[in-house]
Amino acid sequence: MMPVPISYAVLLCATPLLVAAALQPQGQERRRARSLGITPGVLAPGPLDAITDVAGVAVGHTTLVTGDSVRTGVTAVLPHGGNLFQEKVPAAVFVGNAFGKLAGSTQVEELGNIEAPILLTNTLSVAEGIAAGVEYTLAQPGNAEVRSCNVVVGETNDGHLNDIRGRHVTKAHALQAIRSARGGPVAEGAVGAGTGTVCFGFKGGIGTASRLLPERLGGYTVGVLVQTNFGGILTVLGAPVGRELGRYYLKDDAGSPDGSCMIVVATDAPLDARNLKRLAARAIFGMARAGSSGGNGSGDYVVAFSTAAGARIPASPQSRVLTAPALHNDAVSPLFQAVIEATEEAIYDSLTTAVTTTGFDGHTVEAIPIERLLEICRRYNALRDAR
Repeated sequence: MMPVPISYAVLLCATPLLVAAALQPQGQERRRARSLGITPGVLAPGPLDAITDVAGVAVGHTTLVTGDSVRTGVTAVLPHGGNLFQEKVPAAVFVGNAFGKLAGSTQVEELGNIEAPILLTNTLSVAEGIAAGVEYTLAQPGNAEVRSCNVVVGETNDGHLNDIRGRHVTKAHALQAIRSARGGPVAEGAVGAGTGTVCFGFKGGIGTASRLLPERLGGYTVGVLVQTNFGGILTVLGAPVGRELGRYYLKDDAGSPDGSCMIVVATDAPLDARNLKRLAARAIFGMARAGSSGGNGSGDYVVAFSTAAGARIPASPQSRVLTAPALHNDAVSPLFQAVIEATEEAIYDSLTTAVTTTGFDGHTVEAIPIERLLEICRRYNALRDAR
């Protein structure tokens, strides 16, 4: 299994042999897409090629692998390490398709900010995520008088590999994900909220990537984290990988475009809620590039926020008038390109780092075969030199 970064907490409540069989790399070390030569777009990635390249952003995972049927978890994203309720960040939500549950989204839509950790989990554990986010927020120093807190919790349905009806995620697990959140490298693949997910018929999971704008365009960073659990016809840098592998939507009435994808976008560019919503909308383009069909049953949501200096929104302002820097509309197009590229790459990472997983009711979902993936990409001239 992959080394465990500090932002990754795991509960393996089973025998070592059972765990090894449940989450088993098949024949080749799992690697990030960029290291394989799969490098979407024209912009450079950040040093980590992760959402945590946006300064102050932290990610934590709790992974639940228990017995032969629990394959689930929680992923937490914190926009900054301070008191989020007292120093809110500008934010927006974009809905690609609303077959899903994104708790807290209406207040973000109305007020244009986020005031608590963002959590991702499975469909039937959203309530536990809310409870954890509330408890964490109320316990922060300076929040003794807080009586309302809006926690954003997204989900995908991992019921093919996970005993989802057992509701094994608890408030404590979600709190663990929040409290373990750190900057630095982010664990990907079958971890956290991605432990039991399926993408394009292969094992999906958590993926992350980033892009840097050149200094002449502001030098801003855009980071993306995805929880992939959707279908369609996998396309990698234009190569028809799903078709070549014989696993795609509408092949002999097999496969499904349904599932869901949760996307979290962070940037240090000074964007207000209106332009953050426009940025969030472009992340869906990255899903499309990877081959998503946007099916009826796919709940596809994007949560975007800005960490820009001077953009935080105080809970108790010193003045009735707030002033914050904001990019002109004409300056946001490069950010749109950045979020498309980072989303596409994060989706590929969720596939190439995931491992073959056996779970609920004996179901096994194979990891995408790396050698076959590379052979197809080479044949269609889709690879660059591995970095």
